[in-house]
Amino acid sequence: MKRTLSLLMAVLMLTAVVLTGCSSGGTTSGAASSSDASSSASSEAESESSAAEENDLLAQIKEKGTITVAMEGTWAPWTYHDADDNLVGYDVEVAQNIAEKLGVEVNFVEGEWDGLLAGLDDGRYDIMVNGVGVTEERAEKYNFSTPYAYNRTAVIVRGDYDEINSMEDLEGKTTANTISSTYATQAEAHGATVMGVDDLNQTIELLLSGRIDATLNAEVVFADYVKEHPEANIKIATFSDEVEKVAIPIRKGNDTATLLAAVNDALKEMSEDGTLTALSEKYFGTDISKE
Repeated sequence: MKRTLSLLMAVLMLTAVVLTGCSSGGTTSGAASSSDASSSASSEAESESSAAEENDLLAQIKEKGTITVAMEGTWAPWTYHDADDNLVGYDVEVAQNIAEKLGVEVNFVEGEWDGLLAGLDDGRYDIMVNGVGVTEERAEKYNFSTPYAYNRTAVIVRGDYDEINSMEDLEGKTTANTISSTYATQAEAHGATVMGVDDLNQTIELLLSGRIDATLNAEVVFADYVKEHPEANIKIATFSDEVEKVAIPIRKGNDTATLLAAVNDALKEMSEDGTLTALSEKYFGTDISKE
């Protein structure tokens, strides 16, 4: 009887050990499986986050620490070179302030108008800060920031020229402006023939020599030119009816959405803290940052 009880006890103890081992093994396997799944999910999330950053222009800008800004560098007082050949102007300081708020350095690239837009299209430049007027045609191709300046377009003629007294009088006249600029578009819309030029100085030379009848440009640009060249025999014949909104174009795409939002946030701060007003008064003698 004792022998039978001993055998029964041994069998029970062995069964308990086996069951304990199976239970322990099952728990370890489940934990490992759960851990593997968690690790896999985490890796996938990190991979997706990394891919999103690779396709996000703002993330790329912050990663490299610089934002590339396109501008002409020949259009005072928006963007030009001073007597010491330093790049200065309203747009220069606007861009520098935006870069500072993004926490990066600014890399300016100068070039002709059409080339700047082409560079924006193919990704060579991140943004273009060059007094760009918002038009329906441009808005189809680019996303624009909130306006940071407002322009009134002036029709500029020689001091002794009296054949233009309204925008309608541009019909049949010859003007000069950068091709594809807002001013060239306005002139053509009113029936003028537009001669393509590279910069304002070339335009004024054509005007004073009588090779063109007029040129269109911002009222503040005219004021700045006359201030620097008081002897210039030019005047404003008339103004356009509409006030042009000036904003920053950014190429369209899902990868530029966060950059557009960040630029808008920076401009909002600059408007609210008075920076845009101060820069306007510094370069234009009046506040053009408000409509």
